[in-house]
Amino acid sequence: MRLLMLLIIVIPALEIGVFILSGRTIGTIPTILLIILTGVLGAWLAKKQGLETLRNAQQQMQFGQIPGAALIDGICILIGGLLLLTPGFISDIVGFLLLIPTTRNKIKPLFLFVIKKMIDKNHFTIIR
Repeated sequence: MRLLMLLIIVIPALEIGVFILSGRTIGTIPTILLIILTGVLGAWLAKKQGLETLRNAQQQMQFGQIPGAALIDGICILIGGLLLLTPGFISDIVGFLLLIPTTRNKIKPLFLFVIKKMIDKNHFTIIR
């Protein structure tokens, strides 16, 4: 419930504040162009990273391995791409952090911890 309130109220309010600050600092038109640029750059980066992750998963499956790390990478790339397509500088920063492989590798243990916690609380169902 608290997380939902954070996502619905606090994050958009912070994004609006950053938009206002950016508009006052660099101007309205550059702010809008920067938002468009991050969206386009994010879509390109998400596509590039997504295809690379898909190839890695296919290679792991060809060798008879379970592509666990590739699946977590795919989830991070999906979330990062979605965050970059939504307008806002805070969401763009988080999106880029999830799309860049070096920072994504630092964030993946957090995702694994959250998924394990959800499984332990039976909030996550695994269908075989």
